[in-house]
Amino acid sequence: MGMLFSLFVVIALVVAAYVIELAGGMAGSVLLGVIIPYAAVAVFLGGFVYKIFDWARSPVPFRIPTTSGQQKSLPWIKRNKLDNPSGTLGVIGRMFLEIFLFRSLFKNTKADLREEGPRLVYGSSKWLWMAGLAFHWSLLFIVVRHFRLFVEPVPAFVNALAGADGFLQLTLPDFYITDAVILLAVTYLFLRRVAIPQLKTFSLAADYFPLFLILGIAGSGVLMRYVTKVNIVGVKSLVNGLFTFHPNIPEGIGSIFYIHLLLVSALLVYFPFSKLMHMGGVWMSPTRNLSNNSRVKRHINPWNPDVKFHTYEEYEDDFRKFMKMVGLPVEKDEEEEE
Repeated sequence: MGMLFSLFVVIALVVAAYVIELAGGMAGSVLLGVIIPYAAVAVFLGGFVYKIFDWARSPVPFRIPTTSGQQKSLPWIKRNKLDNPSGTLGVIGRMFLEIFLFRSLFKNTKADLREEGPRLVYGSSKWLWMAGLAFHWSLLFIVVRHFRLFVEPVPAFVNALAGADGFLQLTLPDFYITDAVILLAVTYLFLRRVAIPQLKTFSLAADYFPLFLILGIAGSGVLMRYVTKVNIVGVKSLVNGLFTFHPNIPEGIGSIFYIHLLLVSALLVYFPFSKLMHMGGVWMSPTRNLSNNSRVKRHINPWNPDVKFHTYEEYEDDFRKFMKMVGLPVEKDEEEEE
């Protein structure tokens, strides 16, 4: 149900963009090419900043890093400096490997119950790690490549990246490797959710929707580049105008571009309120960015209530006379004090 609903929403967006551009004329083009993209960027930036600010102000009084190695303790016990860092340098190394290479996903294991026996067998999920890595790096390359539409002249590093991405020169225009990789990676992530019964059982619409949305964005982009040509000069004029706050709508761009742009806008709006925010959350995760020095330093909860303790000495001072009257022993006699 969640999968069909997500697919229906993405198809509805595609149809809506096509109908609005076809029937709306210039007003429809302004809506799809100017108003919606600006609104989407505003929602994305506002939502992203709000989420980060909300996480940043959350107090973290204790060290709660996830570890898979020995903490720093006695000198004769071998510790794991990367999995269980006790200093800033170790945390930087751990965060670098996590953000750029998805190290925790690389170490992820899965469990299968085999019929023979039956017995529980543990194994790695390296295909998931490779698909995740291929998807995220391809997406980064594609986003950076799109800077050629935003600015003029095009920065040298963008041209260099595009040249490296299309070095195979299989087609005209150049075939970008990342275009194929991102489609294959997202398709694998989708098929994995459908083919594995356990994963399919607890998959929700929020798991399928971003996959369909990204497939739609990548697919429409590939169509624009290799199949249904668009007015690339007009596209650059529109995108550059949006970027410099001087929007204009050139004629004859093509419906497929507005479909692509509406899907991108939908992704921007959806991003801050979804699990896609792991892009910002991984930087703020206390289980990753904190050193584990709880055996070296005592961490006191700052919001512990200021409790006024009544010691036994104070208790005896208050009730010594009555305690002596009923024959209870006291530690300090008033006569001795005098």
